[in-house]
This record gives sequence, structure tokens and C-alpha cells, in this order.
Amino acid sequence: MNIQSLKSQPQKTAWILLLPAVLLLVIVFAYPIGRTFWLSFFTENLGTKLRPVYSGLDNYVRLLGDSRFWESFKSTTIFTVVSVSLELILGLNIALLLNQQFLGRDIVRTIAILPWALPTAIIGLVWNWIFNDQFGVFNDLLLKWHFIDTGINWLGEPIPAMIAVIIADVWKTTPFISIILLAGLQAIPRDLYEAHSVDGANPWQSFYLITLPLLIPQIVIALLFRLAQAFGIFDLISVMTGGGPGGATEVVSLYTYSTIMRYLDFGYGASLIVITFLLLIIAVIIFTIALKNKGDQNFLF
Repeated sequence: MNIQSLKSQPQKTAWILLLPAVLLLVIVFAYPIGRTFWLSFFTENLGTKLRPVYSGLDNYVRLLGDSRFWESFKSTTIFTVVSVSLELILGLNIALLLNQQFLGRDIVRTIAILPWALPTAIIGLVWNWIFNDQFGVFNDLLLKWHFIDTGINWLGEPIPAMIAVIIADVWKTTPFISIILLAGLQAIPRDLYEAHSVDGANPWQSFYLITLPLLIPQIVIALLFRLAQAFGIFDLISVMTGGGPGGATEVVSLYTYSTIMRYLDFGYGASLIVITFLLLIIAVIIFTIALKNKGDQNFLF
């Protein structure tokens, strides 16, 4: 047996072992995406008796002039940017706190992850009660602290409704980011901080020059997951506002759901999914490149 055959044998074994996972990915991801992309070039609704009729780019032309889609896309973008930004800031601070040595740290870490582990639909119901304008806890606290004079109809007005769903999402998913960042913090050697302090660096300088650059991989992973999840948010907003009031919190996933499941317009719904998917990929690529470049600059300076 020659050296080349010895090298190729482990590679063949690796491909054989990876084959089930590759097939699973094709079945779970590739086929549905390909099917959706194919269906977006057809008209399939009640007008065609739910039979696909080739229509070329008609669905995409219709989408460009669909003001409801672009309003939902705007609402989705606002929700995603604000909620994920707040989650990153809070998650990083919580991770830094949980990384310290204190009595009962393991118990606190367990409690901190509970909001993320709870079912989203139940969380939506709880926050729906909290933000109720008649007997909600949130209004009651604001009135007692004299921040407001009368109760706010949080879920019945456009801007307060968006604030309410963002608060609920931040409360639920911040632990996800904090746990990922905490794992990254624990992987940073303590010797780096000790050496840096010997050179006269203060805690803020150590954070900016050591902690933040070394956390960039974990930050990228956490934000990529959260960007995809927040952009595809459905259950929380569906339970809390149903997309209202007046479509103020209607995100793309809710609009797509209504198009496909309520109006049975499968072809146009497929085009909504394709465009949203492509826009999300572009946003994630730009965001990842920008964040990695920022990380490289931190290493340099």
C-alpha cells in the first residue's frame, strides 16, 4: 500500500461518516429552499384553483409595489436592530458579572438562563398581561413612581406596541447572548490580565484591548443567531399584538403567514420568503465583515 492510498483512506472514511449529515441538511434545508425558490416563479392561488401556473417574474414585480410588504420589512428591521443591540449590551454586562467570583454564582447562572428556556408563546401571554392598560403591572409601577399620570395603552398604540414587544423579546433572549459570551470570557487566560495590570493598565483598558478583541468570535456567533431569529420573529408578536395596532408591529413573517395560510396565495408567499431570505443573507454578510474588521482593528490598537 503506497502513501497516497494511506492518505485517501481516512478521507474516504470521513466522507462516509459525513454522508448522513449531508443528506439530512439537503432534506431539511436545501430541498425546501429550492422548492420555495421554484414556486416563486409561479402563480398558485384560489384564482388558479391552487394549481401552479408559470408567471415568470410577476410575483417579484408585484412585491416591488407592495407597500404592505415594505412596511412590514421596515417594522422587522426596527425590531431586529433595536432588540439585538439591547440584547448585546445587556448580555455582555450580564456575562461580565457572571464571570466574577461571588457566593451562589452557580445558582445565579442557572436562574439567569430561565427566561430563554421558557416557551415563547407563554412568555408572550405573560407580557400581554403585564402591558395591559387596565390592570397591567407595568402601568401600575409607572403610576406609583409618578412617571405617568394616566395608564398607557401599550398594545393599542403603534409606538408603545413596538416598545412592548421589544422589551419582551429583550427579556427573553438576552440570556442566550450572555451565556455564549460567558463561555468566551471563561476561555480567556487570566495571565493576560495580570500581565496587562503590571504594565499599568486600568480595567477599562484591559476590557478594550484584551476582553473585547478575544470575544469577537463569540459576539459574531451570538449576533448571527439572534439576527436570524429576530428577523424571523413570529410567535411572540403573534401572541402579544397579532401585528397590530393597524399593522404597526406586523413583521415580515406575520405578513407571509397571512399571505400563505389565510389568503392561500402560495406563489406570492414564496416570493416574499425568497426576497426576505436574500435580504437577510446580504445583511448578515455585511454585518459579519464589518464586525470582523472592527475586531482586527482592536487587535492592532
